[in-house]
Amino acid sequence: MNSTELFLAVDGGNSKTDVVLADTDGRVHGFVRGPGSSPQTLGVDAAVKLVDGLVSAALRAAEMPPTVPVARAEVYLSGVDLPIEVDVAAAAIAATGWAESYRVDNDTFALMRAGTDSPDAVAVVCGAGINCVGRAADGRTARFPALGMIAGDWGGGQHLASLAMWHAARGEDGRGPATALAGAVAAHFGRGTVLEVIAGVHLGELPSARLDSLSEVLFAVAAAGDGVARRVVARQASEITAMVTVAADRLGLRDLPYEVVLGGGVLRAGHALLNDAVYEGVKAHSSAVRLAVVAAPPVVGAGLFALDALGATSAAAAGLRAALATARPQLT
Repeated sequence: MNSTELFLAVDGGNSKTDVVLADTDGRVHGFVRGPGSSPQTLGVDAAVKLVDGLVSAALRAAEMPPTVPVARAEVYLSGVDLPIEVDVAAAAIAATGWAESYRVDNDTFALMRAGTDSPDAVAVVCGAGINCVGRAADGRTARFPALGMIAGDWGGGQHLASLAMWHAARGEDGRGPATALAGAVAAHFGRGTVLEVIAGVHLGELPSARLDSLSEVLFAVAAAGDGVARRVVARQASEITAMVTVAADRLGLRDLPYEVVLGGGVLRAGHALLNDAVYEGVKAHSSAVRLAVVAAPPVVGAGLFALDALGATSAAAAGLRAALATARPQLT
């Protein structure tokens, strides 16, 4: 790298998309945020069109023309899981003309890079859904289809919320064991019983979208000691541990000092019952492993990948981290 070059970093999730225009000195020129851009939800063409609008917005925010040379675009999208999905998304993004070179992959890789510089690493995102990827120093990767129950997935915030409702209903009507989830779920919706909540959602009196917030109710009830809720949390910890250890074994990392990056809203919330169990489970498998919950947004990882590809200095990477730690995106 002989001179300062511009790059684009994109993190496209289910609920939001971050686009950063920065340079190889680590300076941020534009940072914009828009709605989710998962190709799995929108379709590839619509997702690329959405991101294209955000790229244009980032250039405007930087007061740069659309024709300004951009050396690299690092694009990480939720819902790009299977190799064929990566290939299709990559072809569509390369056709945009945003940059001279591109890399496209699943957004869990961006989370990983945001959390570690180690070439041997595994990352798990547990947010609305759940996913895991790993990489080794020799370039090999490990991943899962991450397509929900059909692919063997279990957990994530939406699944946990549905289980909170399921156990509350069965606990109240007697089909399942008694649980404090029944009273907590009813109170969460301002109703006297779970049956009233069920009827309210079914009849449209209560917004069904509010059901997704029940994952926090589940964790609160579990922390208070309820056995049913605690078993659900323990199962989530076991699932996260299984993803990490399987990915590590595929890559031959078990006996190496690899790093595990944990992210997503469920893990970032810091629920001790969950996070402590994950730490203990992974440590039992790999004694030299280091685990950390990453606070940096995944778009930081996308930016660091761009700096890696363009041969930037470690000082530039530190500068980018610092800039994005305090930057506030322009909402579009």
